[in-house]
Amino acid sequence: MKSDTPKVLVIHGPNLNLLGKRETDIYGCRSLDEINKDIISLASELGLNVSTKQLNGEGDIVELIQQGDYEALIINPAAYTHTSIAIRDAIAAIGKPAVEVHLSNIYRREEFRRKSFITEVSAGQICGFGPDSYLLALRAIKSIL
Repeated sequence: MKSDTPKVLVIHGPNLNLLGKRETDIYGCRSLDEINKDIISLASELGLNVSTKQLNGEGDIVELIQQGDYEALIINPAAYTHTSIAIRDAIAAIGKPAVEVHLSNIYRREEFRRKSFITEVSAGQICGFGPDSYLLALRAIKSIL
């Protein structure tokens, strides 16, 4: 892609490397590699340069957010959604548009999953559409940029 193509960072949080194997009744049967292929394909169609990364460690996610070599962020913080002030603060500090993504509808699940520390520092949240949640987020980022 051209160097003037907006860069979008997609961060997949903890345990998402197990997609397709874990709790398929909740998260579906598609692997993270399959989801990433769809993300990369749509990003190309939209004229976005996307980079995807899966990290299990909270500190690793914070460091990647802080590197800031991108114009927008799509993040599925997974379990850190409900616990991480550090990730929330990193997103707030970068001052770049972010979209929070979840495969499942966190508001139809356990009570503790219904609180997100990330939403208040994000342009928006997309949840409940399985892997398409990421694609909807890409379209939202394209619109924001």
